[in-house]
Amino acid sequence: MIEVKVSGLALDGSNNTPVVLLKERNGERVLPIWIGAPEANAIAMALEGIQAERPLTHDLMATMIEGLEAKVSKIVISDLKDNTFYAKIYVEAKQSIVNIDARPSDSIALALRVKVPIYVAEDVMTSSGTTLEIDDETKARALREYLERLNPEDFGKYKI
Repeated sequence: MIEVKVSGLALDGSNNTPVVLLKERNGERVLPIWIGAPEANAIAMALEGIQAERPLTHDLMATMIEGLEAKVSKIVISDLKDNTFYAKIYVEAKQSIVNIDARPSDSIALALRVKVPIYVAEDVMTSSGTTLEIDDETKARALREYLERLNPEDFGKYKI
């Protein structure tokens, strides 16, 4: 398993689809995962520390897990089949660990909220990771541009 961090969000210019970039903590490879706009919004809000006025889906998930006296321990981007990434959310409860199948975008949004590590399976990183030379200013500009284009009415009301 390779620990990664969310290094940014970008917009695929060819089809205007958001892409989350997961970068190795101890390396140079980046795993790009194409995601939906609502999930990109949830990830962007977590990265920017923006709290929604009312709980969003990922906030609700975190609250429910905590309310059940459990905790998320990690998430893993575990597989790639037919150009679709798969993830697992690992939840610890009463001396047992359950892994829950989930979309990577939802897993990442949850991980950012509950502050747990994100991992990528070695074979997934080997087959789909790349090295990108993107400086911090380019990432920040792409994220700013994406956030500016969002229509808040599409995602619920929140304060910026």
